[in-house]
Amino acid sequence: MGERTDNVENADFGTTLEQLVAIIKSRRGTDVSLSYTALLLAQHEDKLCRKIIEEATEMVLAMKDEDHDHIRYEAADLIYHVLVSLERFGITAEELAGELKARMK
Repeated sequence: MGERTDNVENADFGTTLEQLVAIIKSRRGTDVSLSYTALLLAQHEDKLCRKIIEEATEMVLAMKDEDHDHIRYEAADLIYHVLVSLERFGITAEELAGELKARMK
């Protein structure tokens, strides 16, 4: 587990995700020595697969501990790695939103 984030304030979920998706997209093809995101996008997909398994496991463990802040922290890690994976495989945020919306019927 990484260091927990201090002084977390609520933010607009949609706006934050849109900004994060844009940042992830902008890191494609940039210097992998300067950006962890660029490295994840450039490496073999096994690295991303392992990270998603790791982050999902850490979130489950935090849930088992019923640790609110730790759950939030691990959920953010998991969502970040899922968004990087979507970018890696060419699935847009709009495409994901369409999938989610189709399930709300």
